[in-house]
Amino acid sequence: MKRIALGVEYVGTDFSGWQWQREKVTVQGTLETALAKIANEPIALFCAGRTDAGVHATGQVVHFDTSSKRHVDAWLWGTNTHLPQTVAVTFAREVDYHFHARFKALSRRYRYLILNQPIRPAIWHKRVTWHYYPLDVDRMREAMVYLLGEQDFSSVRSAQCNSKTPMRCVIDCAITRVNHLISIEIEANAFLHHMVRNIVGVLMKIGAGQKEPHWMQQVLAAKDRRVAAETAPADGLYLTRVKYPEPYRFPMEGGLCFF
Repeated sequence: MKRIALGVEYVGTDFSGWQWQREKVTVQGTLETALAKIANEPIALFCAGRTDAGVHATGQVVHFDTSSKRHVDAWLWGTNTHLPQTVAVTFAREVDYHFHARFKALSRRYRYLILNQPIRPAIWHKRVTWHYYPLDVDRMREAMVYLLGEQDFSSVRSAQCNSKTPMRCVIDCAITRVNHLISIEIEANAFLHHMVRNIVGVLMKIGAGQKEPHWMQQVLAAKDRRVAAETAPADGLYLTRVKYPEPYRFPMEGGLCFF
């Protein structure tokens, strides 16, 4: 029996999220079907972070166990021949049994892309979130400081979140603007359901001048989802990186994702 780790990149637009669901097309189901053709046996995947419907990934990490004797390259090149164009395996590594894609992860990093211009996009439809009203990146950057550190993120977790605790530690956050494209980066030890999208909803209100930057602090202190902003669309969200301890050194990120 061997344990294999894979890097996975996908466009989430046409999938009902990562996790397998009966009678629905999911990334997990699609990838397990492709891997089973190479392994000639059923494959069960474990991922670093489950993404919702419409959410993309350039740096997802998964693992599976198999009794099949295949060269590690077969899991990369062979699997990709059985996947749709919107899903790709980016690396394959044999790992020891101490590795677990979810439980060994030190942190996850998400990127949220906003196209901030008056005209809706065509080429980037469903790849970014379109926001036509001008956003002030400096105001948003000022508000993001309140996210850093370990704290209770109840105000930005969904009602469907089943995590036992709302405590999370945000390690790093940044915002960049290149012409009309705004990139929001957030790295944390783990994330609550809809946490990034709810944070972005708050940031967009601040950037649009509807709220002051310190409103972010007030929202988090309230520990009440009802005081925050609307959940931002899934279109602009990307899982870009998962960090692991030594000796699990994988390529840090897949596609460029516009930045």
